[in-house]
Amino acid sequence: MKLSLSLFFLSGILFMQAGVGQNANQCEPDGSIQFVCGPISPEDLIAIPESSWVIASGMEDEGYLYLVDVNDFVSTTLFPTQSSVPRHDRATYGSCPGPISGQFRPHGISLRPGSNGIHTLYVVRHGQREAIEVFEVNASDPSPSLTWIGCVVAPESASLNSVVALPEGGFAVTNFRMPAGELWEWHADSDWVPVPGSETSGPNGIEVSPDGRWFYIGGWGTRSLIRLSRGASPVQLDMVDVGHHVDNVRWGPNGSLFAAGHLGPMQSSIGQCMGQRQCEGVTTRVTQVDPQNLTAREIVRYPSNDLLILGTVAIQVGQEIWVGGIAGGERIARFPVASGQ
Repeated sequence: MKLSLSLFFLSGILFMQAGVGQNANQCEPDGSIQFVCGPISPEDLIAIPESSWVIASGMEDEGYLYLVDVNDFVSTTLFPTQSSVPRHDRATYGSCPGPISGQFRPHGISLRPGSNGIHTLYVVRHGQREAIEVFEVNASDPSPSLTWIGCVVAPESASLNSVVALPEGGFAVTNFRMPAGELWEWHADSDWVPVPGSETSGPNGIEVSPDGRWFYIGGWGTRSLIRLSRGASPVQLDMVDVGHHVDNVRWGPNGSLFAAGHLGPMQSSIGQCMGQRQCEGVTTRVTQVDPQNLTAREIVRYPSNDLLILGTVAIQVGQEIWVGGIAGGERIARFPVASGQ
């Protein structure tokens, strides 16, 4: 993967002070920071290719998948809806017990691009079962729709966090455990297989290189972005310190990676912020990483408040960095990209 280093980093750190409490329904800005209002706990975000739509996973309460129009910033419920009719792909997902019922609680998401506006969406699902739920995305219509097509139940005792589609088919997931979790791969012909050398403290977000040779892992416990070889012997593992807990990892511009997460004065501060809204000193962070040279630069720092409680994911949409979060927040923050980029 060739990087254009001259365009690699966003110039400057976007550090915005928290505004006063605002009605989320009004969606008022906080200085230069705009918002998308509506999605509850939008933990993960992903753009639908060649479209003006972003999917957000809302893991609060029953849980929903949301659809956001990047033109007017209006969000709607994408799944579940009354019009959604499942179509079980038993040839690929024959071991799946059947379509979704009961509590959904989606977490990490990944999209495999297809052709003619038809794509595949993988969703980490908690609640009624711990599994990867699989959907067909039809973005060929004016408004995209989802059709459930199958599932893969998680390995026993696993606590799934993030998922990524693999170039050759199948997918990989992170099993978030402290102090030691790991990665697993799933393929239709081999079921679940642990990834050698992937053991680390709290593996969270995950991406894969376009050629499938490298995993990029959000090290929540190590406060680092981890690069792990795939299918190589011996295993090669390197990391770059980013100075904050890393939640989701997403591809950014020019072959860079966005490592989004948060940091508090103490590790217990994150739990207090999430559970009791005691967020003094807790900040949302986004770091842009060069995955070849393993260099990092912070591009977003924002204090936890009622507008964005704990940031978990960052993607670039046009000239904005969109940041989702958890803990019952009802907004996606839209930070302006620094001028000149």
